[in-house]
Amino acid sequence: MAQPEPKTKSERIARVLEAEIRSGFLHDGAALSSETALVARFAVSRATVRKGLGVLAAKGLIRTKVGIGSFVTYGGAVIDNGPGWSLALSEGETRMGVRILSITRQPMDLDAPQVAAAEVLAVDRLRFRENTGRALTLERSRVPWREDFAALLRTGLEQGSLSRELELRGLSPASGEEWANVLPALSVADAALMGRSAGEPMLRLRRLTRTASGRVVEYVESLLDPELFGLHMEF
Repeated sequence: MAQPEPKTKSERIARVLEAEIRSGFLHDGAALSSETALVARFAVSRATVRKGLGVLAAKGLIRTKVGIGSFVTYGGAVIDNGPGWSLALSEGETRMGVRILSITRQPMDLDAPQVAAAEVLAVDRLRFRENTGRALTLERSRVPWREDFAALLRTGLEQGSLSRELELRGLSPASGEEWANVLPALSVADAALMGRSAGEPMLRLRRLTRTASGRVVEYVESLLDPELFGLHMEF
């Protein structure tokens, strides 16, 4: 049965965007255009655009969180970036697996802003979808070295979680910074680790967290599949 014609401008906007979502033109995880862009596209007021988006939200086709700043979308779901996207995703509905590639004590090897540590605990991980085994991200975590990390080199991480190990040692993030950019080409080495083609573009996130006293907790560089993840900013 054909749907009734939309009666209002907001319903028309919702109808058009819903068709784009269901057709795959707006794929899973894609961020919608900004309100400003939608106002210009449909030649309506901002209030009308918001009503249209509200219709989509009510149908569960989009999710909007006002005032949270940057976040990562995956599979159409909004992930709270406060604790870090990977932790939030692992605690959500998506079945994620993690494979630890290496845990070492070594000199700092990443260009990490504001991290002056000569030696770090270095943890490299792959996260993948459990149902397909497809690698979603490659993460490199660097934590200023402490002697009580030595046991981790022998025993590994409890349940594969570095965040849990840091919390057990009183290292809880209270603030931080995050940078995002597109990495034009995946290196041959990283492509081999992720089972991808060298030269593929990737989304790169860099995240630095600190304790309440300003001490560096962790620096992480993550490479993410740009077809599945996207950044969105509300202001």
